[in-house]
Amino acid sequence: MGSQQKHKIGLLGSTSVVVGNMIGSGIFLLPASLAMYGGIGIVGWVCSAAGAVLLSLMFAELGQYAPDSIGGPYVFSRMGLGDFAGFLVAWGYWISIWSTNAAIAVALVGYLKVFLPILDTSIPLAVGTGLGFLWLFTWINSKPLKTVASIQIITTILKVAPILLIGIIGIFYVNWDHFLPFNASEESNFTAITNAATLTLFAFLGMESAVIVSGDTENAKSTVRKSTIYGTLITIVVYISSAIAILGIVPPESLMTSNAPFADAAEIFIGPSARYVVAGCAVIATIGALNGWILLQGRIPMAAAQDKLFPTIFGKKNENGSPILGIILSSILASVLMVFSFSESLIDAFKFMITLSTLSVIIPYLFSAGSLAILGFQNDGPQISKKIILAFATFIFCLWLLYGCGAEIVFYGFFLLMMGVPFYAYLKRG
Repeated sequence: MGSQQKHKIGLLGSTSVVVGNMIGSGIFLLPASLAMYGGIGIVGWVCSAAGAVLLSLMFAELGQYAPDSIGGPYVFSRMGLGDFAGFLVAWGYWISIWSTNAAIAVALVGYLKVFLPILDTSIPLAVGTGLGFLWLFTWINSKPLKTVASIQIITTILKVAPILLIGIIGIFYVNWDHFLPFNASEESNFTAITNAATLTLFAFLGMESAVIVSGDTENAKSTVRKSTIYGTLITIVVYISSAIAILGIVPPESLMTSNAPFADAAEIFIGPSARYVVAGCAVIATIGALNGWILLQGRIPMAAAQDKLFPTIFGKKNENGSPILGIILSSILASVLMVFSFSESLIDAFKFMITLSTLSVIIPYLFSAGSLAILGFQNDGPQISKKIILAFATFIFCLWLLYGCGAEIVFYGFFLLMMGVPFYAYLKRG
């Protein structure tokens, strides 16, 4: 027991996993993806932040039902809705994670272009660089969990400070004309807000990270709840302040084509040297996010494999307790997606991958909300409790985002989800 406790992470490590997984490539490239919407994009940020609060509260509540488990949304969905729902959640979430890692690797290369312009002209070198980082952190995640958590703490501190600094100092350099027209797209206000909220929710994916590694956390029942809520609130402050600053500092026509909007903003109000400092911080941020998400890409399939709902290879651990074979298989898929993405522009590739990733994870969120309602009824009786209201509100928010993903992405997401059904049938044979 003492040996097991020695390998567990505490509140700081757990919160760093939450903040580190949320603050990554999303915030650094999203300003460019949102530039087409104008000032109304900030409304999208506010809506997705409100949804992130709902989701964090939902996962904080669900974490109380299985504090010592590994797998988060998968475990909760299986508890409330049964094996098939649990499998679909594990499958959908797994797709989301390796899609996210491909997007993070693309964003990382985008910021490295500030230091290595050759990456902008040599696609083979850009792809090789992205793959190099992806596999470096695949190897790191074969090490003990405390090593992974230590890297997460360091990178989280290094990236939160400069992003906040951009938001705080940048407010004095904002040109409010950049927010006009308020809706710069050709879509209705409702559609523009919906699309912006769908894109920005990607930046909040990861608020459930603490519950996924709950079984590897000290005093899990208390620690996971605190780290989930604290981590989400810290991230909201960082995101909203910096989003307003970037949109107000960088001219819209430049922002739409920028591969490094934070670095461009810093160069405008501090000078050329700041561009490299901020780009360096962005590289650290995406490295931290890549480290944290690779950690998760092995945990959910491992939990499902232990319940015989995923192939047994995903459940195999090395001497450090890492499900390394599952991590390797996931990294292979992320590598393939990343390579194909470089046939499009960086912003277009990033936008497609984050929307697909968001769609893939909305299903686990929907199932988790349904499970909270069921578990709430089972434990609190037939009366309408705060848990039921929270589950219902979260479910409606997720349905709205599902609508915002658009028909093409919903088709791809549904197709990828249904590809898992034959695997489930095979695993449940006999």
